[in-house]
Amino acid sequence: MKWGVVVFPGSNDDRDTLYALHDVLGYQAVALWHGDSDLKGVDAVVLPGGFSYGDYLRCGAIARFSPVMKAVAAHAQAGGPVLGICNGFQILCEAGLLPGALVRNRDLRFICHAEPVRVETTATAFSAALSEGESLWIPVKHGEGCFVADAATLETLESQRRVVFRYGAGAPNGSMNDIAGITNAEGNVVGLMPHPEHAVDPALGGTDGCGLFRSAETWADSTAESKSA
Repeated sequence: MKWGVVVFPGSNDDRDTLYALHDVLGYQAVALWHGDSDLKGVDAVVLPGGFSYGDYLRCGAIARFSPVMKAVAAHAQAGGPVLGICNGFQILCEAGLLPGALVRNRDLRFICHAEPVRVETTATAFSAALSEGESLWIPVKHGEGCFVADAATLETLESQRRVVFRYGAGAPNGSMNDIAGITNAEGNVVGLMPHPEHAVDPALGGTDGCGLFRSAETWADSTAESKSA
């Protein structure tokens, strides 16, 4: 499986993600420059964490207009897996690929520590190799990670089981319904605030993040089987 990691001006977790995918998990992984419109034939795309364009205006508000995002949107619309991590989640919401928004943390403070994250559904490209109800320890590090949405959107996300990850000990940032990550209706686009790329090495505290990346391969295999059946 070939992965692409988009690099925006201000991205600071692109190399960590490439390391996790290539050096730890053994996948082919390439960097995708924000100014290009070619995804280099990748099977899955990651929008990494960081501060794209310095977080001017709003987090992700400028990045959504980068040329590469047209290709990312087309990839998503064709059913290709797209994962947005932290700032990548913010970009997906700004681009309309996921609903809701990420705003300032409840206490108006930057948070940086590991959090228990509960898997709510395995029916997505980035949870297919996990177990429903499973608890993962994954680091969070953000100042604007409070997920908000109107009542109708929240009801849709909950009723359609589109909340993929939920904070297991209560949202440290004030996110509505303790939401840590959501998906689109098709399950191929997922955004979350926790950083799975920082949970792939036992020397750094654990490997619970590996399953999210492995899930894309499980998802791709099951999708291929469904099409051939």
